[in-house]
Amino acid sequence: MNNISGTDQDAGVHPRETIGYPGATDDMTERPCDEMRDYAGRGLLDGKRALITGGDSGIGRAVAVAFAKEGADVAITYLSDMEDADAARTTDLVHAQGRAAVAIRGDMAEPERCHYAVERAAAALGGLDILVNNVAFQQPVDDFADLTPDQWRRTFSVNIDSFFHTTQAALPYLTPGGSVINTGSVNGLRGNQQLIDYAAAKGAVHALTFSLAKALMARGIRVNCVAPGPVWTPLIPATMPADEVADFGSQAPFGRAAQPDEIAPSYVFFGADRLSSYYSGEVLAPIGGETLPG
Repeated sequence: MNNISGTDQDAGVHPRETIGYPGATDDMTERPCDEMRDYAGRGLLDGKRALITGGDSGIGRAVAVAFAKEGADVAITYLSDMEDADAARTTDLVHAQGRAAVAIRGDMAEPERCHYAVERAAAALGGLDILVNNVAFQQPVDDFADLTPDQWRRTFSVNIDSFFHTTQAALPYLTPGGSVINTGSVNGLRGNQQLIDYAAAKGAVHALTFSLAKALMARGIRVNCVAPGPVWTPLIPATMPADEVADFGSQAPFGRAAQPDEIAPSYVFFGADRLSSYYSGEVLAPIGGETLPG
């Protein structure tokens, strides 16, 4: 997709650069493949209405466009005015498929913003059928002693607390046949010495997925998780040192990071009842050829 192979990405090579947090696609020398240009929908989500948190760029954008190509109307959330351009690009891509799109700005670390985002999305789209909890924050540290309580709290507020608040707020709108899809991480499966708080929060996302799948089964709502390995998104140069950005993803057996376009079909799979009606409580891990930890 989008000329993913046949470039320096095959060797896991990226520019040695950093960009300002939270990261804007236009600031990247090497932009991700996250517009699903070669993806052809089959009507798998016709008439569905989806809310995707952290949907302005990267995985969230690719999922939004894939959902639109499958027939869904889409609402996205994003953090700040620094991402206005990315959010507008995503909604333009959704509109280009003839689907409704709405962008909702705000910090999902704040419980009231989670509730507002759900209410705004449901009002704009006329309801909700799919919730994708995708918003994330990470900040590597070289030494565990340098991990501050403030960073620990911020990481958990964004990466797991928002999933709780948003899912609970969505319950009145999700009807039988609804789907919740959480974004986990390979780091939550195996740990990461530089992303201790992030890995711990993602481990909590996986456990939340297992538990909610059981808790919401009687309501007819399926809950699953996509736990990618390294993925090339604006968050990487916005939060990692330049030397680590340069070889990001080279440790994967495939020798490169994934592009968001390669991850988004996993969300379509979990969102489409036609494909995954017998799946709930699953963690699907696209991790570039690595044997799943555990």
